[in-house]
Amino acid sequence: MSEHAVLTEQIRGGALQMGLDLPSGRAQTLADYLVLLDKWNRIYNLTAVRDPEQMVSRHVLDSLSVLPFLHGHRVLDIGTGAGLPGIPLAVACPEREFVLLDSNSKKIRFVTHAISALNLTNIHALAERVEKLQDPQRFDTLISRALGSIADMLAVAGHLCAPGGRFLAMKGVYPQEELAAIPAPYQVLAVEELRVPGVEGRRHAVIIAAGGSGLAESRG
Repeated sequence: MSEHAVLTEQIRGGALQMGLDLPSGRAQTLADYLVLLDKWNRIYNLTAVRDPEQMVSRHVLDSLSVLPFLHGHRVLDIGTGAGLPGIPLAVACPEREFVLLDSNSKKIRFVTHAISALNLTNIHALAERVEKLQDPQRFDTLISRALGSIADMLAVAGHLCAPGGRFLAMKGVYPQEELAAIPAPYQVLAVEELRVPGVEGRRHAVIIAAGGSGLAESRG
């Protein structure tokens, strides 16, 4: 079995373990993405993960773990780096529109190349700082996998949240101190524990709205 076929099966099998029935064509596209990422990573140092099979769990499956918590049509991935979690989510959700944002132009060059090579028509990549970005349509979900504290995320990106929109912060251990520091009018809707096949340690998704009745559900 080729490396590509192995990656495809690992992606599809891992998604099924998380309760996600990912069509084989989309799993193949995500395997194509990892092949591209591995190739570029040898030169441009886009991620510390060097083994494509480790990239399956630590990058692709970790990104897909928050798929059930996406809200609305337009999604902004803040600090996308090499396209995470935006590219895996966009492949899994072709009906949604994704903007992948990072201030590192080198990483956005890779993301732009991947978008073109994989023919992903629902993604737009931007090299810009989030606090400087202006988008009159704004976004229904604003997601971050590696952007400092939750309070920082809200401070720099609050102007981009559409009415009724949500923030989705991907974290490791239950972020008790960060939750306590979230300012009004933002409200935590839920803290969901994520179970990612092949990933050691605890993972959580914090779902936040600019209003609401506070912490509705916590699975820490």
